[in-house]
Amino acid sequence: MALPKFDLEDLKRRMAGALATLRQELGGLRTGRASASLLEPVRVEAYGQTMPLNQVATVSVPESRLLSVQVWDRSMVQAVDKAIRDSNLGLNPATEGQVLRIRIPELNEQRRKELVKVAHKYSEDARVAVRHVRRDGLDVLKRLLKDHAMSEDDEKRHEGEVQKATDQAIKDVDQALAAKEKEIMQV
Repeated sequence: MALPKFDLEDLKRRMAGALATLRQELGGLRTGRASASLLEPVRVEAYGQTMPLNQVATVSVPESRLLSVQVWDRSMVQAVDKAIRDSNLGLNPATEGQVLRIRIPELNEQRRKELVKVAHKYSEDARVAVRHVRRDGLDVLKRLLKDHAMSEDDEKRHEGEVQKATDQAIKDVDQALAAKEKEIMQV
């Protein structure tokens, strides 16, 4: 069996992927203003499979508190409506032919706190993902050391590099969370 290769850049790329996923999830949390990204997490049962909303409809923002969803196929209107209602975003679309209009209500204090909790959960998931990447990297280093493919000094140095990359990724996650929390709590 071939020895694994230690690749710090690959570990950093995987950590950045966890951060990108977090940013996408946070983008879907609404802050009282309408945004097309709000509906990105919505998945629709269409044509015998589950697909993202943007593959069956066009989302636009005609006003600051209104989303408009233009469904391409008339037979999919009910499925899109159901997917939006079931998405836990607290949205209730009004159907007008093939267009769904979604009013974005003002956020009350309780709803803001709920959204902050969801943001914290997303960020904790991202931290866990980053720690998994760190663990994978450290496992490779231990195996290389055990198989005498790397000196102890090199292993310690690489371990430090992995920890430094992990610390930076966790710091980036915390910054993304803090920015979203501030955005949600603004009145």
